Amino acid sequence: MKLFNKILILTLLIELITVFFRFGLKMKAGESTSALAGITFGLRIHHGYIGLLIMIAASFLNDKYKTYAFIIGTAMFLSDVIHHFIVLKLITGSPEFDIFYK
Repeated sequence: MKLFNKILILTLLIELITVFFRFGLKMKAGESTSALAGITFGLRIHHGYIGLLIMIAASFLNDKYKTYAFIIGTAMFLSDVIHHFIVLKLITGSPEFDIFYK
């Protein structure tokens, strides 16, 4: 399977899980993870941020793990972008992309 297809499939899977938690279980990340605000100095940690870090880390890994890390990181980043700027924007009217906890 080509790299693009793997990223696309994993992105959709992560987004489906995210949508399930947000709308199926009625969980809002900002509310559900607000206890972490003290640990993160008030900064909300989106899964897209983690994806970016994994993508950067992939460049330092050996060839055996580099591709897997790149796929996972890219999929996490794309899922977060899609979730906030397409899914939430269309459904709720707001991207709900907060950089800091309220």
